[in-house]
Amino acid sequence: MPADAPSPAPPSAPFAHVVYFEPRIPGNTGSAIRLAAVTGARLHLVEPLGFDLSEAKLRRAGLDYHDLAVMDVHPTFDAALDALPGARVFAFTAHAATTHTDVAYEPGDVLLFGPEPTGLPDDVLAHPRVTDRVKIPMLPGRRSLNLTNAASVAVYEAWRQTGFAGA
Repeated sequence: MPADAPSPAPPSAPFAHVVYFEPRIPGNTGSAIRLAAVTGARLHLVEPLGFDLSEAKLRRAGLDYHDLAVMDVHPTFDAALDALPGARVFAFTAHAATTHTDVAYEPGDVLLFGPEPTGLPDDVLAHPRVTDRVKIPMLPGRRSLNLTNAASVAVYEAWRQTGFAGA
């Protein structure tokens, strides 16, 4: 594509929704904005956020991808789910039996991630809309992946399974 050609529009319906529940670190959210922009996933942030959306670290991590990503901010987890009626919700946690590659992803699935220091709280993991708890395999004795690294692993697996829509 020539340098001056417009970027192709992302698919009208995202292949997946990435939900960050109460994110704390602006750089991780900036990286998630970039992830959403390059894959066509839709990013949802559930308040309270641990930063202001105008913070320099957030903008630096997202670079010039902010206008290429689709992002929504929701006041509560239930409000985020209300915006995604009928969608399957996969809660990513180190405490799960199902691995992320065992899921047969469908367009519109929700990939849910918890805040950096703690992960998803028990009440969110037990929410009736959560379809399954899912883990990304790691070596024993390791606490977790970086939030956006984990989201990237999951997003690319879901995108691969749904045929890399829009790529």
